[in-house]
Amino acid sequence: MSKKTTITAVILGLALTGAAMAESHMDKALKDAKDAREAHMELYSFNLSLLGRMAKGEMPYDADAAGKAAANLATLTAMDQARYWIEGTDEMSIDETRAKPEIWENMADFQAKGTALVDATQTMEGAAGQSLEALQGAMGPLGGACGACHKAYRAPKT
Repeated sequence: MSKKTTITAVILGLALTGAAMAESHMDKALKDAKDAREAHMELYSFNLSLLGRMAKGEMPYDADAAGKAAANLATLTAMDQARYWIEGTDEMSIDETRAKPEIWENMADFQAKGTALVDATQTMEGAAGQSLEALQGAMGPLGGACGACHKAYRAPKT
């Protein structure tokens, strides 16, 4: 093998290794974004379930616990989530996610639904610790804000 061929082979090998490493890092970045997003959603669910059980009478109303769960929801919606919602983390691009690609095709609508969720959590934060009736009144709009986004942008379980 000539010296020129050997050098070309080494350069090509390094380029391919670099590309594979870059893809591996990108795969990790996509997985990390998806995992962080799902963890964030689990925290929403954890706090919403407490409020929902109280609202339905499945557990006694506790103003302190309700207020804290509602404050947690408001904090979660106030967090910067930009790194969770990166293009390429949809169900058609990576495994184990239910995020539809339509999120990135309709980002303005997706963000509007996020704003509605922020508004609903702020309303809940003001209501949850006041009374059971106030909590119950804020549940409909909060559930509606969650559901509007899920209906449009979350694929069904398979």
